[in-house]
Amino acid sequence: MRIRNNPKALEIIKQYDEIVIFRPGEYKGNWNEYFSRRTGNKEDAPIRAELGMGRGRFISTNGLLNRDINFIGIDLRHEIILSALSKVLEMELQNVILIPYNILDIEDAFEPSEVDTFYINFCDPWPKVRHAKRRLTHRLFLGKYRTLLKNGGRIEFKTDSRELFDFSINEFKASGFEILDLTYDLHNEDYPGNITTEYEEKFIKKGIKINRLEAVKK
Repeated sequence: MRIRNNPKALEIIKQYDEIVIFRPGEYKGNWNEYFSRRTGNKEDAPIRAELGMGRGRFISTNGLLNRDINFIGIDLRHEIILSALSKVLEMELQNVILIPYNILDIEDAFEPSEVDTFYINFCDPWPKVRHAKRRLTHRLFLGKYRTLLKNGGRIEFKTDSRELFDFSINEFKASGFEILDLTYDLHNEDYPGNITTEYEEKFIKKGIKINRLEAVKK
């Protein structure tokens, strides 16, 4: 399932500079205006960002099903950006853009209260205790997301790792989020509107349970 290194990925994605944004700080606070020019969407249309994209199925499918909503996919690897880009181009999505970026610096890409939703799908669990601060649901990251979310904004989180899920529940609560729609077996509950990622599909076939929650900024 891992994407192989592609030495030409950077060269290719650079050719699509209206979809792939290398300097997101230039649009900080003005993402709605940027999308409005591209899509004709209202300037107060929701902005939803996926943190880490797998192969890009989740963000592109969301964009296809919700053309009046603006989506931003963020990942550091150029190969992943390229994989997502191919889907965006194939589906002719104007409401999806991609950012090759380190999530650690996410506060430099958005203004406070600019984002409606963050998606975190099957991120690296970093199982060793000494690596806990690298988890995308560690409170150091959650504090940043919380600042960037609008009041009532939310984080949707899915993982196959029960250990990471239990850890994350405590981190969300400690970071000022209210937890809603928590499940330890998503696909046994027929959750409406769930979009499966490539990793999720693989786990389902193996009989691995999927944990999911929504965390709302109070």
